[in-house]
Amino acid sequence: MTMHGDLRQIEAANAGGRPPVVFIHGLRLLPTSWQRWAGVFAEAGYAPVVPGWPDDPDTVEEANTHPAVFAGKRVGQVADHFCDLIGRLDRRPAVIGHSFGGLIAQLSAGRGLSAATVAIDPAPFRGVLPLPVSALRVAGAVLGNPANYHRAVPLTFAQFRYGFANAVPEEEARELYRTYAVPAPGEPLFQAAAANLNPWTEAKVDTGNPGRGPLLIVSGEKDHTVPWAIANASYKQQKDNAGVTEIVEIEDRGHSLTIDSGWREVCDTALAFVRRFH
Repeated sequence: MTMHGDLRQIEAANAGGRPPVVFIHGLRLLPTSWQRWAGVFAEAGYAPVVPGWPDDPDTVEEANTHPAVFAGKRVGQVADHFCDLIGRLDRRPAVIGHSFGGLIAQLSAGRGLSAATVAIDPAPFRGVLPLPVSALRVAGAVLGNPANYHRAVPLTFAQFRYGFANAVPEEEARELYRTYAVPAPGEPLFQAAAANLNPWTEAKVDTGNPGRGPLLIVSGEKDHTVPWAIANASYKQQKDNAGVTEIVEIEDRGHSLTIDSGWREVCDTALAFVRRFH
């Protein structure tokens, strides 16, 4: 989606007067992955805003035909992009992010821009120390080759099956791969991997800001990419904040929990939390 399209969504949210909710996707997906969530939140009385990362193509087909558009994206650049868009809203939104989108949602909250935040299987930030074997295996698909730092890297179906769709039947996993999977920039994965070695890392969240607002971290029980150990370590970094901080584990769910056949349970969990504060 173009920046122009993002700004149109923000103008519509400002004009409509309903409380805004911003959805931030992670690596391997596009804004269209939030389409059903946006519908649920619109029915609940919110104004959904579903922006893209810089240069996101409009469709999965276009993304897989021209993967180079994803290359060279940094965590800081993407966070600034979303925070700029969020700052154009007339009122602070709820922000919901998945995977690297969950990291960016926490960065936004740490800058005091969010009325409430839901981080779903969020990518780790500086201070989050666990490195479970499954997460290392998933990241190794990119980190195993230093040349991937500046590349856009697609996943094979086998890699997608392990990293995203391990908790759904094979047939559904193949359908999710066809429908949603796109290449991803390598750089954010290298940045996250080195966050605890680099004091100046962009993958650094201000967990102490008293203006952070309420935060819910959602963890899929069977997630290989962001296992409970990582999600819970993020929660522990956040829990001393003055705002409400909660964590919930959803049973039998993998990293595809926002897009697979069980998406509605996760969506309703996020909606219930947002409704309490926004």
